[in-house]
Amino acid sequence: MKEQFKMLKIVDTALMDSLTASAVESPRKRSHHNFHASLEESIHRLCIAAEPGTYVRPHRHLDCNKWELFIMLRGSVAVIIYDESGRIEKRITLKAGSGTCAVEMSADTWHSFISLEPGTVFIETKPGPYSRPPGNDFAAWAPEEGTPEAVALEAWLHSAANGACWHDN
Repeated sequence: MKEQFKMLKIVDTALMDSLTASAVESPRKRSHHNFHASLEESIHRLCIAAEPGTYVRPHRHLDCNKWELFIMLRGSVAVIIYDESGRIEKRITLKAGSGTCAVEMSADTWHSFISLEPGTVFIETKPGPYSRPPGNDFAAWAPEEGTPEAVALEAWLHSAANGACWHDN
């Protein structure tokens, strides 16, 4: 008798290649594929392609009390952890298949990431339901996405070391 399977959600090369192609074409240099069926689900799982040049404004998830877990599938990112003032506390390089390949951050962690190589893809998991982060969960010292200052900050982060602060430039 043929075995019946419930719906399977598979991450394969075809999905990663498709997401990467979309990210390359996107002005934000990112694309994602949700595995959760709705924004109301209690756990969100998504596959994200992030190309070099993508800017993720430093933020936290304190008001909604949500942790985040990143697991690398392909390529690499640098996850940047900041203090309240914007000083870099820690830079964690995540690379698929070697060294450190995952990180989980608590809700009160100021963070962002930069893509270090073309074709980068990772899984992000976090509690739902979705709620847009309030303004105070975005770092006041960091520029908004889509601004020339955001482009400059993203470029600076590629060489910024622990202890460096964007405002000191």
